[in-house]
Amino acid sequence: MKWSRLTALCFAAVLAASPALTGCSSGGGDDDGYVTVNAGEPQNPLLPANTNENQGGRVVDRLFAGLKYYDVDGKSYNEMAQSIDSPDRQHYTITLKPDWTFTDGTPVTAKSFVDAWNYGALGSNAQLSSWVFSPIVGYTDVSVDPPKAQTMSGLKVVDNRTFTVDLTQPSMDFELSLGFSPFYPLPDVAYKDMKAFGEHPIGNGPYQFSSWDHNVKIVVQANPGYHGGRPAKNKGLRFMMYQSFDTAYADLLAGNLDVLDTVPASALATYKKDLGDRAIDHPTAQNLHVGFPKDLPHFGGAEGVLRRKAISMAINREQICANIFYGARLPARDFTASTLPGFRGDLPGVQWLSYNPDEAKKLWAQADAISPWSGDLQIAYNSDGDHQAVIEAIANSVKNTLGIAAGPAPYPTFKNLRDEITHRSLNKAFRYAWQGDYPSMFEFLTSQYLTGSETNDIDYANPEFDRLLNAALAAPTPDQGYALLAQAQTLLLADMADVPVLEYNAASARSDRVQAKVTWAGLFDFENIEKK
Repeated sequence: MKWSRLTALCFAAVLAASPALTGCSSGGGDDDGYVTVNAGEPQNPLLPANTNENQGGRVVDRLFAGLKYYDVDGKSYNEMAQSIDSPDRQHYTITLKPDWTFTDGTPVTAKSFVDAWNYGALGSNAQLSSWVFSPIVGYTDVSVDPPKAQTMSGLKVVDNRTFTVDLTQPSMDFELSLGFSPFYPLPDVAYKDMKAFGEHPIGNGPYQFSSWDHNVKIVVQANPGYHGGRPAKNKGLRFMMYQSFDTAYADLLAGNLDVLDTVPASALATYKKDLGDRAIDHPTAQNLHVGFPKDLPHFGGAEGVLRRKAISMAINREQICANIFYGARLPARDFTASTLPGFRGDLPGVQWLSYNPDEAKKLWAQADAISPWSGDLQIAYNSDGDHQAVIEAIANSVKNTLGIAAGPAPYPTFKNLRDEITHRSLNKAFRYAWQGDYPSMFEFLTSQYLTGSETNDIDYANPEFDRLLNAALAAPTPDQGYALLAQAQTLLLADMADVPVLEYNAASARSDRVQAKVTWAGLFDFENIEKK
């Protein structure tokens, strides 16, 4: 979702009286029990099914509670679900825990979930994460615009605490996915004005909404009515929005910020020495790719496959990881992340992800034989996300290897770039990424490459890939499912759907005022950040 959700790893405009100021006066040094964390302006209002980037996602996941939740290591637990029963992984009966309310005092019922899922799936509502509902019977009738039906026939309310879910086929991933934000419930008041609700959301999670000062900060406070498995160990969170990671890092050092999930590239060589045990470093489920719009000249059909493979083999990933990131990034070996169950680093076609200048030139020449190259290769990125160095390095590697004009194309903010990508108005290659919402390779692959997925930003479509993905979901054992996923990824490599470049190790930091850990997905374990 998000990421679920596309990884913003970015920041929106900072509140600053003067460009010379490095601190943002966030109030992080006070003793009110609130924790200040880095953030950026969400792309959209805070609606669970319409949030597919991590700036909105990190807030939405604090405000809402789902049927399940994931701990710091990615292990899943029941949250609002008392039980999730299925004899065949296709037909589910879900029973809720009793006496759970939204922060406006209204009860959370089975209908709260069913109505929210139907709203998220309805094509006319254009929710960015509606793809998650595609396994449910009746999704194809409601997802079209105009819809053939208003509700999915595979969802039935039994009583206030019980509902059933019928899938079109067995799924080894469905129950695990039920902690993902599109599956959160909504109160009845949301449907009166969904946009207004997203500006001032009413949830049922460990925190409750306090305020949103756009492009400055979002504040949430601990929810005293929450009684699930992840209660807040702090009084609240201030999500402070920064113009750059460098400014955020300076604030961390100055004592104005409690946690920073991404240390800037400029500090990676020294941050462990600077911070000691306050520096955090471990692998996470995140990646970075270069995508190409479907209609971008020279990147369609057989010519496009050859050019994407040539560009991939023209990128010196090892050098970028060593010289820019000091080991905080790793060369990509597939389209997911090596920390996820089922990962294989030896897929057929993985050679196209290795630096090979001679082969890159041969493939480029083969593409020229189909249609001679013209113009230059521009790679869009958001300037507020510390991406300049890596995009410049990618472009220079391509330029020096292939002998073409290539360079970065900066956008002021993540929101600016995401809006053009979402609306299909971008006319250049672009940096994009994914950060896991639940610990599964299926989430990475379904969200980004399944035909028709709203988060399939490159509009990739391959019926055989879709078939293999669905067959993997229905496989009787995980090992059989992962073997089918390997075949599906082999197709992605053969098509070079996009260009996988890097995956992440967390390079994060905390102040000396808090105890904090980074999760399996690369964000902080916000509920468990404790003030000293």
